[in-house]
Amino acid sequence: MDAFYASVELLRYPQLKGLPVVIGGGRRRLDEALRHVPEGGALADIPVAAFPLLRDYVGRGVITTATYPARPFGVGSAMGMMKAAKLCPQAIVLPVDFDEYRRFSRTFKKIITDTAPLMEDRGVDEVYIDFTDVPEGQIEGGRMLARRLQRSIYDATGLTCSIGVAPNKLLAKMASEFEKPNGISVVFESDLQTRIWPLPCRKVNGIGPKGDEKLQRLGIRTIGELAARDRAWLVENFGKATGAWMHEVAWGRDDRPVVTESEPVSMSRETTFDRDLHAVRDRAELGAIFTHLCEKVAEDLQRKGYVGKTIGIKLRYDDFKIATRDQTIQRFTADAKIIRTTAGRCLKRVPLEKPLRLLGVRVGALVKAESAEARVEPFGSIRSGMETTASLF
Repeated sequence: MDAFYASVELLRYPQLKGLPVVIGGGRRRLDEALRHVPEGGALADIPVAAFPLLRDYVGRGVITTATYPARPFGVGSAMGMMKAAKLCPQAIVLPVDFDEYRRFSRTFKKIITDTAPLMEDRGVDEVYIDFTDVPEGQIEGGRMLARRLQRSIYDATGLTCSIGVAPNKLLAKMASEFEKPNGISVVFESDLQTRIWPLPCRKVNGIGPKGDEKLQRLGIRTIGELAARDRAWLVENFGKATGAWMHEVAWGRDDRPVVTESEPVSMSRETTFDRDLHAVRDRAELGAIFTHLCEKVAEDLQRKGYVGKTIGIKLRYDDFKIATRDQTIQRFTADAKIIRTTAGRCLKRVPLEKPLRLLGVRVGALVKAESAEARVEPFGSIRSGMETTASLF
């Protein structure tokens, strides 16, 4: 989906189309005031001058997404909003509304599965589709079916999407970025040298900043230059698994199937504080936040029917460095008290002298609660001895 969160908001506020808009930060009183229009009025009637601007934002929030007019200023997702304010102070700020985004997400995915049932869900705004056996799916190399999906999604939601069609997931992912927004790109195996090899290595899903930095140090900047290297050389420089994988993707090879059902690996909750908190001076406040996070993770697990046995924490200090620790317990659980106690043990293994910006709790090694492997005790029970270790806050 094209700039999904922002596009949903522009349906709500069409008067902001064509303007730089960022979505992010917590909900503010001004945001709520915008929702309460006078009787007989509509959200579309709110004057542009009434919306808050990024230059006036104060807080620790990060940008979830930005409209296309905001992106030429260097503003993008995961950027701190205070930093973005220096780049594009005139941008309008809207809060995140996950309930609305999830509603639109369910709608566009239902449209897709009605046509092509083999769909892999990759989050709220992205999917892979296997339409090898879909009637008319191979006409024009898949372009006709792609156009039909675009029209159906737009008619039902008013939103646009960009579609990449290719022989495998690796190339389809790259192709989906070629003609954004509202584009369709078809890539055949014969297009590898002309359309894929000139791209920077960073365009490969799985080559991150550190990997790309090392490649550039070795004189490799494009996917074609990567393909020119021997597999043995890549293995020698990047390790057996990564080096072999790099060789395969550089030649456009990817045999991963479209997975229609998958189990979550973990569930987590985290929060960024409005101000830095210290483990000693702000112990009571941190303790309340820590407990709340554990309770929310437990609620997520119970609501979705999972239990886990690896419990961990995540801290981000005031210098932005991150520390993580985890511990695996003997039995699967979705109990908030057990999660809280075990996460508290993890806290004892990290330095807490520096102020904290962020705190998170994670439960991993998940299985279905009703599975024989789980053998979970009823929610609310605590095994003997589990509560004997107090956390640091």
